[in-house]
Amino acid sequence: MTEEIAQKAVPQEGRFAGYADAAGSRVTSIAEVDFDELVRVPTGLAELDLVLGGGLVPGSVILIGGDPGIGKSTVLLQTLCHLAEQYPALYVTGEESLQQVSMRARRLELPDKSLKLLTETNVERMIAIARTEKPQIMVVDSIQTVYTELLSSAPGGVGQVRECAAQLVRFAKQTGTALFLVGHVTKEGALAGPRVLEHMVDTVLYFEGDQDSRYRMIRAVKNRFGAVNELGVFAMTDKGLRQVSNPSAIFLSRYEEPISGSSVMVTWEGSRPLLVEVQALVAESHIGNPRRVCVGLDQNRLAMLLAVLHRHGGIVTFDQDVFVNVAGGVRVSETGVDLACLLAILSSLRNRPLPMDMIIFGEVGLSGEIRPVQSGQERLREAHKHGFKSAIVPLANAPKKEIPGMKVIAVKKLSEALEAI
Repeated sequence: MTEEIAQKAVPQEGRFAGYADAAGSRVTSIAEVDFDELVRVPTGLAELDLVLGGGLVPGSVILIGGDPGIGKSTVLLQTLCHLAEQYPALYVTGEESLQQVSMRARRLELPDKSLKLLTETNVERMIAIARTEKPQIMVVDSIQTVYTELLSSAPGGVGQVRECAAQLVRFAKQTGTALFLVGHVTKEGALAGPRVLEHMVDTVLYFEGDQDSRYRMIRAVKNRFGAVNELGVFAMTDKGLRQVSNPSAIFLSRYEEPISGSSVMVTWEGSRPLLVEVQALVAESHIGNPRRVCVGLDQNRLAMLLAVLHRHGGIVTFDQDVFVNVAGGVRVSETGVDLACLLAILSSLRNRPLPMDMIIFGEVGLSGEIRPVQSGQERLREAHKHGFKSAIVPLANAPKKEIPGMKVIAVKKLSEALEAI
């Protein structure tokens, strides 16, 4: 049971452009609405701007979540310290003291002279202070520590999180303040609190990456001002998070000599291609039910691909353990990885390496056909830019013009791809 506020909702004037109260409500044609181009504020981190869709939009609310210690507060403190040199900014913390935030800023050698700090957990006092300070960019770290006096439940509860977020979103829309909300995550990695929290905000960002890896990825899973599934890559250093301008390079292992069980594919993340390495290990199984283990891929899809390989390729793996991994900690959810995964498995099974300068992508259907994927031309151009000389791609993704220095093998069936290697 969750506590709810029983009160009459009073319309807020000026909440949105063209807003009218109940007495003056009217229907407007979409052609009559004045549209001004959104003026975005660059954050100073190109990778973060990419994920946000080009920069901060005034009045937008961004919810950022991730595991403890992954770098949420660090990246926001870095961003606000640089933005505070040009715009009024306010960092509100409910989890740390002013001394802790100041110590971190000095350790990271950030320009902290212009940034204003506030330790507050009461949302009404927080908004009252923000109306006085009039910041253009504001951070609340974190939404689970904030409470409202309208409810008697403890901070972090469903009712508290929902009501506090509603008041902060209303404040951001009324004043045009760009607002960052930091959210805790559950053991499964989802944002803690009610799911309605994600619907109330404009953008939802997730921090991804292992604690023992120096690389962190920020993925947009919802964005009203840009593309979803956009990916920004950062490296954790002793001076904070540093953006990685060429993320494909960190996910590829350049071996001195060819090794079996490795293939390279181009995945499409948001609005840009990304080269990743798919690794496979096939070993004889000594148990009745051979293992099928995936890291970075869907395990059910692997079982389906192995069935297609058996039925349409004549290659049996029912007595083999199959392990598949996407190097670098990336998670690939698109179907373009199918063909690269199958050829890496075959390479490990036969102990015959694939060419080191070969790129592979394509979706494999249940009838053995190789289906096209989106943005095939851009994927090939990205591979060519990184020095790849050959490619196995679906027939529909074959380039209309030859790419100088690259041999493209277009296939329409799995059997043709097996013959090509």
